[in-house]
Amino acid sequence: MTLSATAKTGRAGASRGGISPTALTLTAMSLGYGVVQLDVTIVNVAINAIGQSFGGKVAGLQWVVSAYTIAFAAFILSAGALGDRVGAKRVFLAGFGVFTLASLACALSPGLPWLIAARAIQGLGAAVLVPNSLALLNHAYADGDARGRAVAAWAAGASIALTIGPLVGGSLIEAFGWRSIFLVNLPIGALGLWLTWRYAKDTAINPSRELDLPGQIAAVLMLGALAAALIEGGSLGWADAWVMASFAAGVGLFVAFAVIELRTAQPMLPPALFSSPIFTAATAAGLLVNITFYGLIFVFSLYFQRVQHLSALWTGLTFVPMTFACFLANLVAARFGARAGARTAIATGSGIMAVACLLMLGIDARTPYIWLLVPFIGLGGGLGLLVPPLTSALLGSVEKSRSGIASGVLNASRQTGSVLGVSLFGSWLAGSGGLVAGVRLDLLASAVCLALAAGAIGPGVAALARAPGRRRNRADGRRPAKP
Repeated sequence: MTLSATAKTGRAGASRGGISPTALTLTAMSLGYGVVQLDVTIVNVAINAIGQSFGGKVAGLQWVVSAYTIAFAAFILSAGALGDRVGAKRVFLAGFGVFTLASLACALSPGLPWLIAARAIQGLGAAVLVPNSLALLNHAYADGDARGRAVAAWAAGASIALTIGPLVGGSLIEAFGWRSIFLVNLPIGALGLWLTWRYAKDTAINPSRELDLPGQIAAVLMLGALAAALIEGGSLGWADAWVMASFAAGVGLFVAFAVIELRTAQPMLPPALFSSPIFTAATAAGLLVNITFYGLIFVFSLYFQRVQHLSALWTGLTFVPMTFACFLANLVAARFGARAGARTAIATGSGIMAVACLLMLGIDARTPYIWLLVPFIGLGGGLGLLVPPLTSALLGSVEKSRSGIASGVLNASRQTGSVLGVSLFGSWLAGSGGLVAGVRLDLLASAVCLALAAGAIGPGVAALARAPGRRRNRADGRRPAKP
């Protein structure tokens, strides 16, 4: 080995088996983000089997999915601040450890309440590890180009996990039962934790970074109250006193959260970000799109298994074209957004998804899968086409120093959309009209949400078109014009 090669090795840290510590750090971070994304889709395939095991109705199954996403959405912003305060490595390790142990608790659950509680803890672990995985990745790669490639690989791994989730879940359930979908997280967690402990370098500690505990508590309670109202409204009735009280509590807590954030020196959700119409529009679009996509995944999982009586494996296979189309569209989305502009890309992707929903409005108990195949591909392809330019538009509307918190807000809004989608769409399934009628109503509501995301959200999209100079060009994905 030459002297220069030795010096390089010394700066990067000793490699093992020819693999650099930075590459092993990337592997660990990808395992963490990937297993979180895997859990998003893999559980939906298992909800019918869980219901058969515990005798749960639709509302109980909604809580199995929503408990995870409520915790994920509510804690993800504070988790990034905690990593800044005490170091991203120890926070990532704690989050990954909590997620892995909670997965074991899910697999060993003796009843539905235990499973729901374990899923909430699992969501907390996911919220803690995701933002800190990106922080550790940024810290591991000093070179900008190398960092960009690493982040792309990190995101691609998560997309692959999201894509194969339904198939993996269906296969595991068919062979070993629904508990196996949680046990598969254990070896992944063990490997990710060891690689992180051994190779990841910690970030700088900033003790002055404060945690917004009052805002955090209000956010958790607000999402929980709104989810409870939406979930139980379908079975108890929308005029039920408990449901109406939950709605009122959710609205009151939202107001309290807004007041807290306006008065806090270091809020978890800085209100100043929303002074940008582009930022507000992109955040709203992310919420609306996720209401649709994840709400429909939950709905169709039950439709295929309870109406068409497909097995878990075949149900998983039905989602593969959708998720694979999402993955492929992600690969071309950045180039399409750069050429057409973020506004056009977001509108195109949302429009494709809306048309796909309208094409399925005639669904009934005997609809052959072949008639759903093209709309499913449209749903996945549209989502994959719009998310990268949506993210680019949002990040382009804020200063670079605030890109981390801006990205966290987008993630939180999308997870909140998942909570609302599963809660609301599932409640319509539980209504008196029956499951098929509920699916049709969900599809119609999805088309409306996607139309709003495509352009009817008004001021933000108009601002995106009017924004002059560098700001507009950054949001549209084009280089600023030279003077």
